[in-house]
Amino acid sequence: MSQQHPDDFPSYAGRPQQPQREPQQPAPPAANGNGNRVAATAARTQTWWNETLHKLSLHARVTLLAAVAVGLAVAIVSVAAYITVRQQMYQNLDNSLTQRAVAAAKKGVLTDLTILQGVPSDALGLSDIRVGVIGADGQQFGPPNSLLPPMGQDELQVARDQGSAASLRTAGIRNGGSHFRVVAVPASYCPQGRTDACRAEPENFLQPGALVVAQSLGPIDETLHNLGVVLWAFGLIGVIGAALAGNAVARSGLRPLARLTGAAEHVARTEDLKPIPVGGTDEISRLAMAFNAMLGALAQSRDRQRRLVGDAGHELRTPLTSVRTNLDLLAQADKRGGLRPEDRQQLLDDVRAQMDELTTLIGDLTELARDTPQVRNAELIELSNVVEDAVMKVRRRAPGLEWDVQITPFPVWGDERLLGRAVTNLLDNAAKYSVPEGAEPRSDGQPVAHVTVRLLDGVLTVTDSGPGIAEADLPHVFERFYRSSEARSRPGSGLGLAIVKHAAEQHGGMIYARNVPGAGAQFTLWLPHAATQTR
Repeated sequence: MSQQHPDDFPSYAGRPQQPQREPQQPAPPAANGNGNRVAATAARTQTWWNETLHKLSLHARVTLLAAVAVGLAVAIVSVAAYITVRQQMYQNLDNSLTQRAVAAAKKGVLTDLTILQGVPSDALGLSDIRVGVIGADGQQFGPPNSLLPPMGQDELQVARDQGSAASLRTAGIRNGGSHFRVVAVPASYCPQGRTDACRAEPENFLQPGALVVAQSLGPIDETLHNLGVVLWAFGLIGVIGAALAGNAVARSGLRPLARLTGAAEHVARTEDLKPIPVGGTDEISRLAMAFNAMLGALAQSRDRQRRLVGDAGHELRTPLTSVRTNLDLLAQADKRGGLRPEDRQQLLDDVRAQMDELTTLIGDLTELARDTPQVRNAELIELSNVVEDAVMKVRRRAPGLEWDVQITPFPVWGDERLLGRAVTNLLDNAAKYSVPEGAEPRSDGQPVAHVTVRLLDGVLTVTDSGPGIAEADLPHVFERFYRSSEARSRPGSGLGLAIVKHAAEQHGGMIYARNVPGAGAQFTLWLPHAATQTR
C-alpha cells in the first residue's frame, strides 16, 4: 500500500450543519366524485395490465411488444391514409360538381323548364347524375320519367336567397344505392312554354330558383371500401409479420440468456463455479460477464472459507491437544496419589492459559468468518475515545513499556467493538515485539522499551521499538495465520493483524506496515471522516 500523509486527507472542521427538514403535513384527502371513480378504474386497469404482463415470459413480452408496436404504427398510417384519400376524393368531386352546376346555370339550358322537362331520361346518358330545379316557392321540376335529386331546406334556402353562395351536402345512406353528393347553385328558371318571353323580357318572366345537381357517391364508396379492405389486410399481414419477426428476434436475442439461466441452474445443482464462455458486447454479454464475476467472487469466498476452516482446525488442534495432555497428566497423577500443590497449581495455570488462548482464537475466527463487505448498523463514534480505551487496556497488560501517546478527536461511522478490537490488536502487537524475548524488568524501574501512538486527522500510527519486520515478511503480515520465523516462538495465533485489516476494509479504510529507520515496525491505519460517508 502507498503511504499517505495526514495533511493529504480532507478536513471537515467548521463545516456548517445542514438544517433539519420540517415534517411534511399530510395532503388533504381528494374530493369524492366522478374524477375519483375514473381514477380508481384507471388504476385497477393498470394494475390488471401490469399483473398480466408480469405473468408472461420475456419471450412472449418481446413478441407482444413488436406486434403491438407495428399494429399501432399500421393503424395510425392506415387511418391517416384513409382520411387523406377520402378528403381528397370528396374535394375533387365537390369542385367538379360545383363548377359544372355553375356553368350550366349560366347557360340557362337546364334552367329552362320547357327544355328540361322535354328532355327524355335517356338523353342525360349518365345514370349516376340527377338534375332538377327548385323554385323559391318550393316547387320542384325535373326531366320526365326521371328521379329528382334530393331537395330539402338547404336547396330551398339557396333558391330564396339568390346570393352567390352554393350549398353542398351528402344525402342518402352509404352502400344503400341512394347515396349522393348534392350541390345547389342560385339560378333563375324560365317557366314551361315561356321560352321566347324569357329571352325577350327576362326581368318579367324569369323566376327565382336554384339548379340542383346530385351525383352518386357509389364509385367513391366502393373505392374507399376497397381501400379499407386493402389497408386492413396489409395491416393484419404487417402485425403477423411483426409478431413472427419479434418471436425470431426474441429467440435469437434471448438464447444467451437461456444459456446463462442453464449455467445458473447448473451452479445451483452441482455447486460448480466455473465461468461460462462469453462472446459479444451486448447487454446479455455484459450480464454474463457480471455473472462470471459473481461466480469468481463466490469461488474466492468459498476458497477463503475452506482455507479458514482448514487453518482453524490446525490452529485449534494445538491448544486442545495441550489441554487434553495436561488433563490426562492430572488424572494419572490423581490415580497415583496426586501431585504436589505447587505442581498441581502450575498444571492448572497452564490449562487455564491454554483455555484463554483457545477462547481468544475462537473469537478471532468468529470475527473473520463474518465475510461481509461493510459494517452493518454503523453508528457515529469518536475514534480518539476508542484509541484511549485500547491504550489503557494494553498499558495494564504491559507495565514495563513507555507509552508516547498523542491523540486528536476524529469522528467516524463504524462498529465501536470491531474498531476497538483492531486498535487493541495493533497495540498488543507493538507491545509484544517491542520487548526483546526473554528480557527481564530493569532493577531501576526504567522501561525496557517504548511504543509511540499517534492519531492525527484520522491516521493512526503505532510504532514499536523492536527489531522490525523482515522484508520478505512485510507483504504477508496481514494474512490469516501467517507467522514469521521470528514470531513462531512467541505466543499468538497469527490472526491479530488479519482482524485489523478486516476491520479497516469494512470501514472503508486501509492498513499498511513498514519499517522505520532508528525504530522498529510501524503500522498505519487510515479511516474516512464521518462527513464523507452517507448512512
